[in-house]
Amino acid sequence: MLSCSRCALAGLLMIAASLRAAEAPPPMDAAEIRLALEKLDVLGRVLYVAAHPDDENTGLIAYWANGALYDTAYLSLTRGDGGQNLIGPELGEQLGVIRTQELLAARRIDHGKQFFTRANDFGFSKSSAETLRIWDREKILGDAVWAIRKFRPDIIVTRFPADDDKTHGHHTASAQLAAEAFKAAADPKRFPEQLEFVRPWQATRLLWNTSPFFFRARNIPFDPTGLILLEAGGYQPLLGKSYAEIDAASRTMHKSQGFGVSIERGEQKEYFKFLEGKPVEGGDLFSGIDTTWARVPQAADLSAKIRVLVAGYDMKQPSKSVAGLLDVRKSLQKLGDDFWAKEKLAEVDVLIAACLGLHLEAVSEKLAAQPGETLALQIEAINRSPVPVKWKSLRLKSPPSTRRYPTASSSQKRRA
Repeated sequence: MLSCSRCALAGLLMIAASLRAAEAPPPMDAAEIRLALEKLDVLGRVLYVAAHPDDENTGLIAYWANGALYDTAYLSLTRGDGGQNLIGPELGEQLGVIRTQELLAARRIDHGKQFFTRANDFGFSKSSAETLRIWDREKILGDAVWAIRKFRPDIIVTRFPADDDKTHGHHTASAQLAAEAFKAAADPKRFPEQLEFVRPWQATRLLWNTSPFFFRARNIPFDPTGLILLEAGGYQPLLGKSYAEIDAASRTMHKSQGFGVSIERGEQKEYFKFLEGKPVEGGDLFSGIDTTWARVPQAADLSAKIRVLVAGYDMKQPSKSVAGLLDVRKSLQKLGDDFWAKEKLAEVDVLIAACLGLHLEAVSEKLAAQPGETLALQIEAINRSPVPVKWKSLRLKSPPSTRRYPTASSSQKRRA
């Protein structure tokens, strides 16, 4: 049995986290908690980059996030305002809102993260030069650099090649900007106004996720010679689904574009072309990249503690893991401002709440309120575990999505 004081800390943190939206986050079942515990011991990140909602390879995101257990994110340069709409009359900005929500729904299924830039999807573009002129190349490059510095991926993967003149100009431009951002994110002289909040980051390598489809569409024979092969098929027993099944469910969220797909179980071959950075060795995209706690100074004991947690996890009573999670949390706090410590600390807090079966929800009759205005909230908090939890305080946090990275002008105004 845990002391009330120790669990009170977990309750406070998760109450604060849960009040970011009126709708409570979906609960994690016992198997998802087990998978998330395993993920605590993996420190690897992948950023996938393309132009529009629905351009991402949901199969790879499903495999990396749920099989390899890497933190996986998709950077969509646009929100899809210029696409068609097969489910309603909304076009332009309203369609962009719909497609944004479709992307977020897809990520909830495949367990990836989602980023955007301010690039406008102005419809079909004949060339990347036209696209980058209309977008304002430097502005969108800065957004991509911010995403890289904020997420710190080990590898960056593009959906499209940077030299293809036979596809949508937005597609080619997305690959060109990814290649520029790969280098610019590591250069402190590029977008220095960001460095008050993030630090330069050099990803280990940049790759193009190619496909036989690209060659068939151009009536060119597909030759895999020199390409890196990854088998992304397989089955995740804790989720009771193959990665292809997760892929299909995620892809089908792009309803406005009619992208419902059938499930193709079995092997899923993915091909990659090395572009920049450290060459791939032995066909392993993460070769030479330490994805263990050894990459974090003074964190040697964490891996052992996490392995004990996983080995002792009780599917019938997840709350038994709370004591071990609080111990891991204490070790993470000792690491101070280390990037990985803070990232994993947030994951641990979510896991503590999940293991306790906490239900935390805030509901307001009003959709919005102005600064200084009184806003009445109805708070529901239920602890569904035998571990005592004490309510200490409540605070509200603004959703991270409402914050933009600082521009040079905004930084100057703030300092003034």
